Amino acid sequence: MSFFKKAALSSAAVLAALSLSACSKSSSSSSTANKKASLTLWVDTEQVSYYKDIVKDFHKKYPNITVKVTQSPNGSANAKTDVGKDASKAADVFEVPNDQLGQMANAGYINPLSPSDTAKIKKDYVTQAYKGVTWKGKVYAYPYAQQADTIYYNKSKLSASEVKDWDTLTSKGVLATDFTNAYTMWPIFFSAGTTLYGENGESLKGSTFNSQNGVNALTWIAKQKSNKGVMQTSNALNQLKKGNAAAIMDGPWNAANIKKILGKNFAVAKYPTVTVGGKKKQLEAFLGIEGFAVNSHTSNAKAASQLAAYITNKKSQLIAHEKAGQIPVLKTAVNSSEVKSDPVAEAVIEMAKPGNSVLQPKLPQMATFWDGAAPLISGTYDGKIKASQYKAQLAKFSKKISQK
Repeated sequence: MSFFKKAALSSAAVLAALSLSACSKSSSSSSTANKKASLTLWVDTEQVSYYKDIVKDFHKKYPNITVKVTQSPNGSANAKTDVGKDASKAADVFEVPNDQLGQMANAGYINPLSPSDTAKIKKDYVTQAYKGVTWKGKVYAYPYAQQADTIYYNKSKLSASEVKDWDTLTSKGVLATDFTNAYTMWPIFFSAGTTLYGENGESLKGSTFNSQNGVNALTWIAKQKSNKGVMQTSNALNQLKKGNAAAIMDGPWNAANIKKILGKNFAVAKYPTVTVGGKKKQLEAFLGIEGFAVNSHTSNAKAASQLAAYITNKKSQLIAHEKAGQIPVLKTAVNSSEVKSDPVAEAVIEMAKPGNSVLQPKLPQMATFWDGAAPLISGTYDGKIKASQYKAQLAKFSKKISQK
């Protein structure tokens, strides 16, 4: 499943839950490797089986630490909501996407990592992973995967050269995508030359889409309604399976399903170029970093940190890659033969480079952003928002997501 595809969430409810005072137990309470500790680990449902195997190896190294692996109540994409209900009852270690870290850190549900673990992540992990789990200069999670959309296509219908440009791709075949999904479609604003919460994603007043470049992005979105080579659908996989679409925009979480659908005709590539505002630009994507955070309410902070560090080591990342197609972020894992020979990993790693993608911002206001971005995009695509309204709509949305 996607950890970063955003369903419509009630940002008001989320922010209310996380604004409650967190009477945290001191994270300095610790267990040593010789002290018995019992921990709970939350992962997504489909990950439970192989994380149980990873935890068995962890137990061999730390025999006095027992770990119960269980599924997150509502999935890691809703980590902030699940932990916010009652942090004292949440797992000691839980999976979380990077766009939620700022909100959880501000609420007091997670604490910065130790100086030694922070230094290790900065040194041994790819730069974007380190940046992705850093909030206000401090690291708040142990990263293990990088996720970005790519183009998956049927190579019997489209060639590698044809998928390099949006206009060529959609004139030679049909691309299925979802204009109600802000995670997939908002990045056209980046290609148009705008920022979301500034260049570093942490500036509340730093968004620049309320501009002519933002209008250019909405104009591009509106034009896709009449593009016969673009299919609006909430189930692109099904359209690919039926043969109605030759290409889709999706992430590594669905690579295994797409391979089953396309078989020998499976192919993957980085995003194409697009013409927006009269200029040819690289179509960008959101880059998400998936990680594991330690609950600040745990009574076994040392043991929990040891667990989080272990389940994000090279062996564990390669298991997650083998079992679920997760793309590693530890440099030694990224450079392994298993990852280098994976075309999906190659495409995602290419998309992760600056200029091809933008790290998801971590500001608490991202909950408000996701709620409002989807109707702005879908309303423009459907024609409910007229060109004469673009400037006003952008100004309204910019103000909404910039409030404390």
